[in-house]
Amino acid sequence: MQRSRLLISWWQSLTPLSRTLTVALVAPLMVLNAWAVAAIFRYFHSLIVILVAASLLAFLLNYPVSWLERRGAQRQQAAILVFLVTLSILLGLGVTLVPIALSQAQQLVARLPEWIDSGQRQLVALNERAENFGWAVNLDTIAAQITARLKGQLQTIAAQVLNLAVITVTSLLDGLLTVVLTFYLLQHGDELWQSLIDWLPTHYRRPFSDTISLSFQNFFIGQLIIGTCMASALIPTFLVMRVPFGLLFGLTIGLMALVPFGGSVGIALITLLVALRDIGLGLQVLVAAVIVQQILENLIAPRVLGSVTGLNPVWVFISILTGARIGGLLGVIIAVPTAVVIKVGLEQIRSVDQDHPPTAQSLVLTSEEAPVTEEVESQLSGLVRER
Repeated sequence: MQRSRLLISWWQSLTPLSRTLTVALVAPLMVLNAWAVAAIFRYFHSLIVILVAASLLAFLLNYPVSWLERRGAQRQQAAILVFLVTLSILLGLGVTLVPIALSQAQQLVARLPEWIDSGQRQLVALNERAENFGWAVNLDTIAAQITARLKGQLQTIAAQVLNLAVITVTSLLDGLLTVVLTFYLLQHGDELWQSLIDWLPTHYRRPFSDTISLSFQNFFIGQLIIGTCMASALIPTFLVMRVPFGLLFGLTIGLMALVPFGGSVGIALITLLVALRDIGLGLQVLVAAVIVQQILENLIAPRVLGSVTGLNPVWVFISILTGARIGGLLGVIIAVPTAVVIKVGLEQIRSVDQDHPPTAQSLVLTSEEAPVTEEVESQLSGLVRER
């Protein structure tokens, strides 16, 4: 606190020109540091993804392990049991659900050109009806442009599929390393976390640990519940409605719902795809998906989760875009809880400043501090002249 008051006093004692020169010197250093961090992140991207993914999985699995510990089980035995049960569930889903979804995805890619042509024909039919009513909409040109762009995107996707074998081998290796690291973190994660927390000042250790735990817990458990409920409700709904590839579409919306605003984007995407084949069925899909989404977000989610993040939706959206720009999919996943931690930290700093505002006496330089400030100003002026 004393250091911060001295810093504030020094800053307020500077002239406007000195403040401008200080910012001009500090800003390039900050940009250079940000560039260096981004370069390091790109270089170690694969390793960082494995570490973060394993840490998140171990963090989520730690709750059933802790529950078993409170029931009298030993830590190592509980960790092994939870890990084996989770691995069995994932393998079961991988053997039953994933092959069906992949098969439907391949069939969808094969039928997309046919669906695009069907969408073009429907637009032409709408254009003819509009002309019969005397409305000059000119949907023919729009349909041709949309068809050309969609077919171009399909060609790009087909070119990317050629590299699927290499990507699959790399993903399998990264997945295996993630599973192994998750197992060891689940057993010894508490010791590792405590060793990292010990680097912080004593009065910051407990609040920081609690903030990290609650933020990531509320966000990931909340989004997992929403995504699971969304997929569980939409898959049978789409199958009853006889929506083509209903399992794939329901599963896609559920997976996208794991990220804030992802459910809405998934609903819009699936509605567009189904509307290419049948506009009427696409509208039915939109209505059914929106109803399910509203029921979950307004009735079930508040009762189960309460306030998940406490962030304004605008800041949630900005944090997701920032995370996507910095870390891709991994950045999107951890963007919101990271923003929550930053928000809580800034609130704590602001509350400390409000509880202990700098007084008039603390803002006045003493005779011993004045020469230091004058010396700093002279050094800054000398650096500017040299530049």
